[in-house]
Amino acid sequence: MATPFSITSPVDGSLIPAGSYLSYAEADEKLARAENAQRIWRSTPVTQRVGVVRRFLDCFDAQLEENARQVSLAMGKPIRQARGEIAGMRARAEALCWQASLVLADQSLPAKDNLERMIRHEPLGVVLDIAAWNYPYLVAINVIAPALLAGNAVLVKHAPQTACVGAQLERAFLQAQAPQGLLQDLMVDHQVAHELLRTRRIAHVGFTGSVRGGHEVYARVAEAGFASCGLEMGGKDAAIVLPDADMSQTAIALVDGAFYNAGQSCCAVERIYVPKPAMGQFVEAFVAETHRLRLGDPLDEGTTLGPVVSKEAAVRIEAQVKSAVARGARVVSDARMFYAPRRSDCYLAPQVLTGVDHTMDLMTEESFGPVIGIMSYESEEQAVRLANDSRYGLTASIWTPDHERALGLADQLQVGTVYMNRCDAVDPELPWVGVKESGLGFTLSHLGILSMTRPKSFNFKLR
Repeated sequence: MATPFSITSPVDGSLIPAGSYLSYAEADEKLARAENAQRIWRSTPVTQRVGVVRRFLDCFDAQLEENARQVSLAMGKPIRQARGEIAGMRARAEALCWQASLVLADQSLPAKDNLERMIRHEPLGVVLDIAAWNYPYLVAINVIAPALLAGNAVLVKHAPQTACVGAQLERAFLQAQAPQGLLQDLMVDHQVAHELLRTRRIAHVGFTGSVRGGHEVYARVAEAGFASCGLEMGGKDAAIVLPDADMSQTAIALVDGAFYNAGQSCCAVERIYVPKPAMGQFVEAFVAETHRLRLGDPLDEGTTLGPVVSKEAAVRIEAQVKSAVARGARVVSDARMFYAPRRSDCYLAPQVLTGVDHTMDLMTEESFGPVIGIMSYESEEQAVRLANDSRYGLTASIWTPDHERALGLADQLQVGTVYMNRCDAVDPELPWVGVKESGLGFTLSHLGILSMTRPKSFNFKLR
């Protein structure tokens, strides 16, 4: 029998009924419905699959305001950013929709020795999407859209903090007249999820979350059978500012990259390397721009910085800052610029630190909050070495007007995506991929669609 649970809103500390954990029997019934839906869906022409996904987007947009408000209350994202995330979900899904027919078409090879040779991209089956709370729409659609377009059914196990999103997604797909069971909200605990994996009826697991969570999921998938697995985990993304960059404009862009969504982004900028002679100018511009942020109630249209997701997160972030200061770092931003009524313990002023180095967790371990360390360097070789001195490898950014210089440095950076003069952005026509402990596999782009299929070879002798 389903077990109801509540979450604590970071906005005001109130308890919000969030949903119910399904029993194994209830979850198994949903898995059976997904299997039945997928048997029909796999034979549905790609053009019709695209039509269902686009109708889903229209149905979701019809409830945009209420959906965005629920997310703001659940995890503290400013309402304007929540609306923007829903728009981003549409953009990603549309980018995959227009590619689907071409990507999934049979690939014929040249005739050889009276042989007809062809590769067909078959769907995997039922996909389990374990989605994170920080970007609850974007994280989910990264798996849902390519999986459905490729002919799979999807079960969405969303983070409990944003359980509302799983229900929102299922409702919109039903309104879009998708087959019953094709996309289902699956709120289960870890044990029930593990038991479902052990049935070997789930063909692929897409996970977004912490490194520890990724290790646990990967181990359980390996223990349970032969499902494929995609992992997007932590990041400690670096920005390298070169001497010829416009320091003021670069600082403005990097403040947004560091503090958007209260820094709770997998690809948030978490450490910045600046040439020593430009350090003073850059830090001054960065702090000035930081002081323009407005900390407050995420439902207030003027808020640009909301609370972090939980009291536990706030305590962890503050501990990282205190440890860095104890080792000689200095906070150069002014917390007095960010007065906000203490409606909960989750409201943190953004903090900018200098005097940092790689002996500090602040520069080596994921912060996932509104804090940034800025460190000087003396040579480009040193900057690259510092950027690569991390167990993570999601993104990095290079700031310079010199394209060739940026390209040369980008080749040396051990990350999945390198930006020039931008950061904290995802292009759905490019694969989203991490290296080291940032990830395994990829989503988005034509490669993301193909990752939700298995190739089948046809080798026909004609005579």
